[in-house]
Amino acid sequence: MSTSILDVRGTKCPVPIVKAKQALDKLAAGDVLEVHATDGGSVEDFKGWAATSRLATLDAQRVEQDGTGATVYVHVLTRKP
Repeated sequence: MSTSILDVRGTKCPVPIVKAKQALDKLAAGDVLEVHATDGGSVEDFKGWAATSRLATLDAQRVEQDGTGATVYVHVLTRKP
């Protein structure tokens, strides 16, 4: 099991979801992907996408501040088998 970080800061919907799916396609079952986004709408976007996804589960979401003081929304996904 490994953890990867996908930085999609500065992009808007649907880019964070599209890039996350592309990254998850390359991971093995059980691997974790942390998506770092600055779009506040990504919180609900990832909840909705994960609810219907056969590719991954949404394990956690948290809000952080980066070194510049910008708000970063972190979405933690696990690749399904």
